[in-house]
Amino acid sequence: MKKFDLGRIPIKSWADEVEDEALQQAVNLANLPFAYSHIALMADVHVGFGMPIGGVLASKGVIIPNAVGVDIGCGIIAAKTDIKNINIEQIENIVDKAHKTIPLGYKHHKKPREWKGFDNPPNSKVVLEELEAARYQLGTLGGGNHFMTMEQGSDGHIWLMVHSGSRNFGYKIANYYNKIANEINKATKLSPSKQDLAGLYIDSKEGQEYFVAMNYALEFAKENREQLLEQFYTIFREETDSHKILQKIGIHHNYAAIETHFREEVIVHRKGAIRAESGELGIIPGSMGTPSYIVEGLGNEESFRTCSHGAGRVMSRKMANKLITREMADKAMEGIVHKGWRGDLSEAPMAYKDIEEVIANQKDLVKPVVKLTPLGVVKG
Repeated sequence: MKKFDLGRIPIKSWADEVEDEALQQAVNLANLPFAYSHIALMADVHVGFGMPIGGVLASKGVIIPNAVGVDIGCGIIAAKTDIKNINIEQIENIVDKAHKTIPLGYKHHKKPREWKGFDNPPNSKVVLEELEAARYQLGTLGGGNHFMTMEQGSDGHIWLMVHSGSRNFGYKIANYYNKIANEINKATKLSPSKQDLAGLYIDSKEGQEYFVAMNYALEFAKENREQLLEQFYTIFREETDSHKILQKIGIHHNYAAIETHFREEVIVHRKGAIRAESGELGIIPGSMGTPSYIVEGLGNEESFRTCSHGAGRVMSRKMANKLITREMADKAMEGIVHKGWRGDLSEAPMAYKDIEEVIANQKDLVKPVVKLTPLGVVKG
């Protein structure tokens, strides 16, 4: 862990290097009057909107919509199956069927989906407006870096992973309350206007409304992954002799929560970071073509009991499409079943940091439990 004294409170980083723009965003966080103790940067840190991805902010009395981000509740569910062997034909069939039957990208289900959360939504204008559309978005993957994969575990078992979030729900909630926060910030001046870090007092009407809506989006995102996993596992079971899932692990990596740290109650914002309480299992994915890890948290207070949410990007999507060739991307994915790039190379493995270095840099935060090697990938 490295320490930077560049703002009102220190910045503590577990990354080998922090790009200048991401470091400046961390300094902006450190200078907020309500920021508490220190800012923590995870090993996968890179620049985001307002707050760096892989950043952790603890605040006193203020919640920042943009410090959670637009994909509220984005996270991963990993499932250990009872299968230990799978052949290339089975992998190809599963990937093909998943592409044909599970809505990817902008596609939605043609019939509304069931979820008990639809019966009791919070009294938030933006949630209520989005409720009907959400019934068709539930159980859909989305695009960007969202994925479903089959992985060979170092424990001998085949694992399934799903990475997705709250779909349009989280996006609409984030933008709606960030706009409100910006308006309020003109009077409160809680943060400089040009830093995209406008906050809401947590005990205000608007702050409470956002907090409740955000938690609703977290539950929606969790249910979304569960339903995606159910669809994916159904296809997997049809192609293999699998009878059951032996273990499931689920985590969020974009959210804010009220927690106690250093004997103070604070609001911990994790943007592209996961909770790593002592003994708690988490998931740190690499990329489409590199390993991922099931990890066990060590409860390190210096990181606010947090670790990285993945490998972290080393280049933007625009830069990746400029610098990476199809040949380079195909070579990096040799032996892994996937459906090609469709003109977008931004998720190629070399667009991400070395996952082994990222894991090594946070050995005081987590310990690896199972190494997962990709076999087949379904990407939004």
